[in-house]
Amino acid sequence: MRAVQFSEYGGPEVLRLATDVPEPHAGPGEIRIAVRAAGVNGIDWKVREGLFAGGRPLAHPAGTGVDAAGVVDEVGAGVSGVAVGDRVFGSGRATLAERAVLTGWAAMPDGMGFEEAAGYPVPAETAVRTLREVGVRPGETLLVSGAAGGVGSALVQFARARGVTVIGTAGPANQDHVRTLGATPTTYGEGLVDRVRALAPDGVDAAIDVAGSGVIPDLIALTGDPGRVLSIADFSAPEHGALVSSAPVDPPAAFAEAAALYARGALRIGVDRVFPLADAAAAQAAAQAGHARGRWIVTVS
Repeated sequence: MRAVQFSEYGGPEVLRLATDVPEPHAGPGEIRIAVRAAGVNGIDWKVREGLFAGGRPLAHPAGTGVDAAGVVDEVGAGVSGVAVGDRVFGSGRATLAERAVLTGWAAMPDGMGFEEAAGYPVPAETAVRTLREVGVRPGETLLVSGAAGGVGSALVQFARARGVTVIGTAGPANQDHVRTLGATPTTYGEGLVDRVRALAPDGVDAAIDVAGSGVIPDLIALTGDPGRVLSIADFSAPEHGALVSSAPVDPPAAFAEAAALYARGALRIGVDRVFPLADAAAAQAAAQAGHARGRWIVTVS
């Protein structure tokens, strides 16, 4: 089968489209899908660059990608509630390929296409997890730093569905987009604290940093409590007493919640750009550069 792989750590140029990769198979508790589209995430390029390898070289070619949507064609032992032919989205391993194994999934709701569905898994799981970890409650005000991209868009909408007031930072060109998500927009950069205080005279209760742009001290100043500031991108946050979150927690529950919100019109994560499988390197380069309005997607078949 065709699959995007890399044999050494490095930039997007190390990715290649192999055409003779053995098909994976679903193990216990897993399913396999015929991939129709795959999402592109920050974790993809971090793995590709070896940031989690601890200095160990690659022993053999590795696949890339964690998010995908497609049609179930193999069901592992012990799996119930899903059958061959079902349309699903979820997360797994080496998803930039014609076949991929998923370890967590949900049924695609009516009206959701494969390209859009492939962009939901990581943003949905991240949103649910970080909102829980930072302790956001209905009636509170949350600041999302980096609200226009895939994860930021999901965070805003999941928070709004929980009855939370949201202020979201984004670049000047994305202010209207953030507003359509249900948040009050403002720009990032110098003067952020004063701008947010003007928008939220009663204060900000919690803040989540998606962009990792060095704003942790400002977010602490706004909340007054480093324990209610969390980042998924700035690993220096604990130096300031703030939190870092990176490990997924119960992805299937987050995917099911995302599907339910979608079905009632409360969640939409737009597709910013679509790339063919042969251009996966360009897709990861775009993701690494940032500044998306929504998600980058790779179509497979």
